[in-house]
Amino acid sequence: MNVKHFHVGIIGATGMVGQRFATLLENHPWFTVKVLAASPRSAGKTYREAVGKRWAMKTPMPAAMADMIIKDATADIQEIASQVDFVFCAVDMKKDEIRALEEAYAKAECPVISNNSANRSTPDVPMIVPEINPGHAAVIEAQRKRLGTKRGFIAVKSNCSLQSYVPAIHPLMDLGVTKVLACTYQAISGAGKTFETWPEMLDNVIPYIGGEEEKSEQEPMKIWGTLENGKIVNASTPSITSQCLRVPVSDGHTAAVFASFEKKIPLDEIIARWESYKGRPQELELPSAPKQFLHYFKENDRPQSRLDRELEHGMAVSVGRLRPDTQYDIKFVCLSHNTLRGAAGGAVLMAELLCAEGYLD
Repeated sequence: MNVKHFHVGIIGATGMVGQRFATLLENHPWFTVKVLAASPRSAGKTYREAVGKRWAMKTPMPAAMADMIIKDATADIQEIASQVDFVFCAVDMKKDEIRALEEAYAKAECPVISNNSANRSTPDVPMIVPEINPGHAAVIEAQRKRLGTKRGFIAVKSNCSLQSYVPAIHPLMDLGVTKVLACTYQAISGAGKTFETWPEMLDNVIPYIGGEEEKSEQEPMKIWGTLENGKIVNASTPSITSQCLRVPVSDGHTAAVFASFEKKIPLDEIIARWESYKGRPQELELPSAPKQFLHYFKENDRPQSRLDRELEHGMAVSVGRLRPDTQYDIKFVCLSHNTLRGAAGGAVLMAELLCAEGYLD
């Protein structure tokens, strides 16, 4: 595949997801980081100075970025836009401020690949899980008309929790999935924390994460929605209910899932669909795409966060414990790495898809 090289920026580079972007992009074959930006309190400092002891990744800070001077994400928009082909956005701001910021970059003709939730419900902003709904990128044309841009647009990734169970449900959708119950057990990195910065999570479970249940129930309906008249219209089925808990795990969101169908489906057929499923990233052999999207484990004690969260560099989804259920038709457990597949890695894969399909030329 002949893809040109792109200069990119990371907006919100000092936070945990921004740090993950930095490590993923360090040796990327298509993307080179040219700009790092963050809040005004970090602007003017080197990346090393701005992050200091808050570096949370297992690998060292990329040497090529350590001495880069941080730009002001809100004040230097035009300057940043002139230096890059597009930006990854992972800022920590109020939602209305994020919407305004991302739109400002888009109107400066700088496409935005966002990890934030602020624009997920905007009807002409695609929320793409690359293996599931790559066709939603077509709505970008309508968004550009609304914004009055030639290149600029916003594309977002979904909430990290649903990127464990929605990929497992998706290959079964044509079998008539009617309802889903998902209980998610979410790692502390999803809150931007480590055990060093959040010691009270040791030996603890918190049965509430603000806003997570609503996102887990509503966002899949947009992912499974249809394009109509320049907007994404949410799907009406299946009905989804969820419960989201914070658990003392560093990385990896696990979900216990229950699903019902219009008719009984043999378990062997479900497993075969999981093991054979391929999406557009696998067809295109994108750099960050796992060769196998879904991995099924027959062992009763799998998947496990410690063993399976970094399967295929953290970009695959692990599934196991499939069995019948008396109230629903089936139940199973699934796992994804929340800051890789769920956050920064998913956004990088989405950017690769958009590059390969010509939306970032």
